Amino acid sequence: MNAQHGRNPMIFVLLTVLIDTMGFGIITPVLPKLIMQIGGVDVAGAASLAGGLLVVFAALQFLFAPLMGNLSDRFGRRPVLLISLFAFGVNYLLMGFAPTLAWLFVGRALTGVAGAVYAPANAFVADVSPPDKRAHSFSLIGASFGLGFILGPALGGLLGEAGPRAPFFVASGLALLNFIYGVFVLPESLPHERRRRFSIARANPIGTLKAFRGHKALLGLALTAFVWQLAFHVYPATWSFFVIAKFNLSPGEIGATLALSGLSMALVQSLLTGRIVARIGEARAAPIGVIAGVLVFAAYAVITRSWMLYPLLAIGGLQGLAMPSMNAMMSRQLGPERQGELQGGMASLLGLGSIVGPLAMTQTLAHFTGPSARHQFPRAVFVLAAALATVTLIVLLLQVRRAGSGR
Repeated sequence: MNAQHGRNPMIFVLLTVLIDTMGFGIITPVLPKLIMQIGGVDVAGAASLAGGLLVVFAALQFLFAPLMGNLSDRFGRRPVLLISLFAFGVNYLLMGFAPTLAWLFVGRALTGVAGAVYAPANAFVADVSPPDKRAHSFSLIGASFGLGFILGPALGGLLGEAGPRAPFFVASGLALLNFIYGVFVLPESLPHERRRRFSIARANPIGTLKAFRGHKALLGLALTAFVWQLAFHVYPATWSFFVIAKFNLSPGEIGATLALSGLSMALVQSLLTGRIVARIGEARAAPIGVIAGVLVFAAYAVITRSWMLYPLLAIGGLQGLAMPSMNAMMSRQLGPERQGELQGGMASLLGLGSIVGPLAMTQTLAHFTGPSARHQFPRAVFVLAAALATVTLIVLLLQVRRAGSGR
């Protein structure tokens, strides 16, 4: 089945991203309790182990994303997507039945491998979207991601009332149902004539970067996106801790801020990104998103009242313009036969950011809020994010200028 003849091929990919993100969000509220139950540790010990699980997930995603992307260039997007979804379902089931912490780490590692599904998913989007529509299509992926982070934690909190293992089984069921749905409806988006031979030398993070050496604009944009993601990790890594340390928010208030953030991002990426890019182009839309990030990060570093968080969270949705626009700019640099390699390389690079970013942000917050800190300054983490976003903006503008001059 070819995507051009399939009905609404984007629906499956959007569902895949939504269900994947929901699966991650569903287990978040109960993971500490499950770790404490299995490992016999206190809250501090559980937090440390949870950090280890996060690093394992990100590290495996970093290593395997180029492999998944290159496999999709050779064998097509459909089989790689379906295998990844099936693996997701099995891994969450494994974690739900985990009798020891070792099982949890094995399950999280396998989920990291399967999590490389974003590479073939984004390649699928590039296949079925004309170049001038790709930013909008990538923004829909981002919107699904944001919606998953709204629905997942809410559902996980409700399911957690039945026990800390229940959300894992539901996450597994969602992934397996999507797998079955895909078996019957997912078309193939990469025709045989556009496929290329598989090379293990290119199917790894170092090989991917080497393959991009001859594309200075592409490599520059990729590194720009990497720095932007480092800044953006301030939210998932430290938000809950920051608002407690600075404003003493309750769990309910924290949940409300996260829901508003996800909703704002989803609305911008689903309703505005396509229109804005169509009017001014990706090269102008991407800097607007980064500028919004610089201003919002800086604002979080100086506000003094908790109610000020909410208008900033609403405005912060404009940051959602950045990554879809940069992704679309990068996809224009390579032909259709290398979109999987591109998205695999990007997923790997961003996976590296998922290791470095959370570590940098959490350690910065810990340093300035710990008992040994000379001055309590939880805002330092957003000062760091604003600085990284400023670097992103400068490099991005240089890349856009270079592209405009043909260099």
